[in-house]
Formats: sequence, C-alpha cells, structure tokens
Amino acid sequence: MRHESTACPVLYWNKRTRGDSLYAAARKEIHKITGQMPNTIDKEPDFADFFAANPGATLFYPVYAGATGWWGGLLGTNPKTGPHISDKIIISAECQLMVIKDSPSLVNNPQVLMVAEIHPTSAFFKTMNSQIATSLDMLATDAGTILGLFRGRNEKKFSKVVETTGNSYLGCLGYY
Repeated sequence: MRHESTACPVLYWNKRTRGDSLYAAARKEIHKITGQMPNTIDKEPDFADFFAANPGATLFYPVYAGATGWWGGLLGTNPKTGPHISDKIIISAECQLMVIKDSPSLVNNPQVLMVAEIHPTSAFFKTMNSQIATSLDMLATDAGTILGLFRGRNEKKFSKVVETTGNSYLGCLGYY
C-alpha cells in the first residue's frame, strides 16, 4: 500500500464515512481536481495548528446547507500570512467544500475574497459593484441581514465603505 503524505490533500469529514454518498462524491471530486485521493481526518482542525504541522497542505472543509459560521476560524487571520479560502466546490445542494490553503504564492494576487455582514441597501450594492468590489455570493440570516462574499482589490476601501454605510464588517477571508 502506498503511503500518503498529510501535506496534500486532506479532507475533514466528521460524519460516518461508510455508505455516505456525499463523502464518496467529495473524495472523487478532490481526486479529479488534485490527482490524489485525500487523507481524511475526523477531528475539526485548528487552522493555524493544522497548517503549521502540514506545510503546503490543502484542506477541504465541508459546509452543509443550513450551517452557519463556517468562516469563523479564519476571521482575524492575516490573509497574507494565515490560512485562506481559495475555492469553493459544490458537491450537492446539501454540501459544498471550502478549499483552504496556507500558500504564500497567493500573497501577490490582487483579488481579495472578503465577507461582510450587511443590511441590504441598494446604495451599498451600487457603490460596491461599481467601485470597490463585486458581489459573489449572498446568504440571508434570521436577523434580517445578509452575509455577502465579495471579490475586490482593496480591503481597506472595502471595509471603509462597509463601515460608512452603517454595516458590520466581519473581516477578510483571504485571497481568491
């Protein structure tokens, strides 16, 4: 049997794997993208510790429909030195995989992936989409706000516009 390095790729899966069609689909998709079958871990990793122990690794982290706060562990990290979400893979309507990397090769990428909790106002979206960033994905919350995922070039301008429109800026996720 071939020994697989933990360096790349790693799938976090905290559910039973036997007979789980989502698990099988996730492994198949990771293999298709990376050319390798992923190692599987079942204990949720601390991102900083995981990448310190596994330099160069890619972590595939499942997010299920109805789940909240999947980015919580990444908020507050420096996107130029800490882990960041580099892609999103849709497995099914119930599950998507966040591709999390700790790669300094993306530091010079001018397109930053940012998230903000905002109150949906037309003025905010007009300013964002025309000047600062482009809306990529939206998720409505029970509190009447939305969580927005944006791609932009300048995190400082983004946070300033968010704050001046009376919204709550949650943080920058990293480079995309």
